[in-house]
Amino acid sequence: MLIPPCLVPAGSFAAQGEQSIPASYASQIPAIAFNVPDLDGGAKLELKSLESNQSLACIESVVNNGKTADVPEVKYVAAGIAAAALLLSGFSALGSAAGAGSGTGATSAPSPTFFEVFSWFQSMAINGMLDVEYPTIYRSFTRNFAFAGGLIPWDDMQLAIDGFREKTGGNLTEDSVPFLRNATLIYTPNVVSNVAKRGLEMLFERQTSISVNGTTYGNSNQTEQEEKIMHYVSGIQAFAEQLQIPESNTFMTALMIFLIVIAAIVVGILLFKVILETWALFGTFPKRLTGFRKRYWWFMAKTIVNLILLVYGIWTLYCVYQFTRGDSWAAKVLAGVTLAIFTAILAFFTWRIWSLARKFKKAGGSTESLYDDKKVWRRYSIFYDSYKRGYWWLFAPTIVYMFVRGCIVAGASGHGLVQTAGQLIVESLMLILLLWSRPFSRRSGNWINIVIQVVRVLSVICILVFVQQLGISRTTKTITGLVLIVVQSVLTAVLAILIGVNAIIICCKENPHRKQRKANGKHMLIQDQ
Repeated sequence: MLIPPCLVPAGSFAAQGEQSIPASYASQIPAIAFNVPDLDGGAKLELKSLESNQSLACIESVVNNGKTADVPEVKYVAAGIAAAALLLSGFSALGSAAGAGSGTGATSAPSPTFFEVFSWFQSMAINGMLDVEYPTIYRSFTRNFAFAGGLIPWDDMQLAIDGFREKTGGNLTEDSVPFLRNATLIYTPNVVSNVAKRGLEMLFERQTSISVNGTTYGNSNQTEQEEKIMHYVSGIQAFAEQLQIPESNTFMTALMIFLIVIAAIVVGILLFKVILETWALFGTFPKRLTGFRKRYWWFMAKTIVNLILLVYGIWTLYCVYQFTRGDSWAAKVLAGVTLAIFTAILAFFTWRIWSLARKFKKAGGSTESLYDDKKVWRRYSIFYDSYKRGYWWLFAPTIVYMFVRGCIVAGASGHGLVQTAGQLIVESLMLILLLWSRPFSRRSGNWINIVIQVVRVLSVICILVFVQQLGISRTTKTITGLVLIVVQSVLTAVLAILIGVNAIIICCKENPHRKQRKANGKHMLIQDQ
């Protein structure tokens, strides 16, 4: 919460205790204040001298009713939606691998795919990382989607990362798990001056006492273990540390989660391979699974590349943030190496696909072979299988879009207006590109992706209301936060419904690229006859 500057003498002041509010004042509080999650209220206490009326201290505190929008149920529902989209895309990918081996071609999941759903969840998480003055309810809401950004609270992992940082140049004094356990987070944009942050430095929990410049008045039985340090946070730091993830642990946390997912993918595919081999030894092996059995290693590589493409934007954000705010030299090296590897992998595939497109166009006058050549399709279709044949190249600006967005959010950390304006420009350009090209092979894909992008643009416009420099009133910010939650929740619910619908129709509607290949094959057969 923002603490306004007060004209108080230099020094420290601390107080604690309980104060009963008279019924005449309590009755004036609207009943809705006890039911709205994350009530964005505040109480101001000003201490003045009886002799000179001079301000001695000015304290402003957050008032809440114990309710919050950060509830486990929302996380479980969001994770369930992502899991359903993953299963749907996984079945399609498995069908693609099987079809490639049997000569029937490939199938791809209709929108919304896992990539689209998970990218949408990442967008909501990124919306909570800007250096702006969020209403409490919206900050709590975005925290529900931290898992999409690879930020999952896990104390043992965080303690291990703390130990790694300590051995490689990290400073754990005010940037560690033990420190966060003993700290009260105060959310303020970085535009707040140091004068505004002067005042209450310690919070106590028991008997009433007052301390001015180190001298204590009244009874106090506090011990150091009962003290709570006021820790001012904003932006990416605030988003991570509200999850009990220290600021400098952000990248390493994402790296560890990524490695765990990679390990799960490798083990899962190898286990499935063992099952198929056992099946082949003791039973009749289905021909449709022959392709996967022979090319499981390529299926594994494609899955890992797809994962890299999925996390590239948020990974860029964490790496750039590690370069600018991280303290461990080893973590910075890992950030640089992984970002270089991810970029090199995506650059290689981009170069290879463009080279093949030029080759096919020079030989036959078109790039149709990117879709018709089964060998090329099997290897590179993860980048363009959802696009129309004339817009296969759109994956390249999409990669650039993810990279630039991550650089803006992390590189302009501490400057909420720059972050928000930069995001608005990037999101608007992507929306214009989608409206102009409508590149997806399915009409539903065009509409779904355009709607998602429209909501992204509107979300950033709403976040402009939270920028401190614009001086928007707190009431307007709270209302805007509620509107954002409603709009983003409705879109998420629509995506969930569409995933269920797609699960029913996926077996009934043929992939358009596969259909075209069949038509081309029949046409060639007629010509031969």
